[in-house]
Amino acid sequence: MGLPDPAMADRGFFQRLADKATPSREEVLESRWLKPFGKRVRRSELWRFTRRSVPAGVFAGLLIGIFLMVPGLQIVGAALLCIPVRGNIPIAAAMTFLSNPATTPFFLVAGIAVGNKLGFHADLAAFEQLYSSGAGLRQWSQWLLSDAAPAMITGLFVIALACAFVGYGVSIVVWRWWVHRKWRRRARPELFNRHP
Repeated sequence: MGLPDPAMADRGFFQRLADKATPSREEVLESRWLKPFGKRVRRSELWRFTRRSVPAGVFAGLLIGIFLMVPGLQIVGAALLCIPVRGNIPIAAAMTFLSNPATTPFFLVAGIAVGNKLGFHADLAAFEQLYSSGAGLRQWSQWLLSDAAPAMITGLFVIALACAFVGYGVSIVVWRWWVHRKWRRRARPELFNRHP
């Protein structure tokens, strides 16, 4: 009985991680928002893990996931952005989960703060008071119709763009490290297959 191929073990780990974190290809393609883009979204190059598609998918997922902040539409938006940037749709879908109910308040507060620094004016104390009191849709709408909406939208876009570029760079470095590690294992398996 031979030892398992280290490259296959890594692929299995990443496949299990992707299966848990992202919707299946069928689930994404069944979205009513993506059906009009059927042939374009079904292209196999958008579903393969390559050195170019993975960083582009990370970029698309972080940009849309942080900026859009609407669950469900984030994955659709990231998949649609993957078409022109030739990104990996499963990676983009996974990256949208960075903005979730636990992180959304932090992104919103940071977006307002960044927007205020860029010359807009949104009352952060009013946001915190509305959030802590469980304000209704009417109160949130009134607050957003003030100068808060431009500040928040501009700030979220700046944060999303910065995170997307950082994620793009980090994913290139991680991809190169992973490929280098895989090739080292193939070249010198005795270093990685030690048993006590």
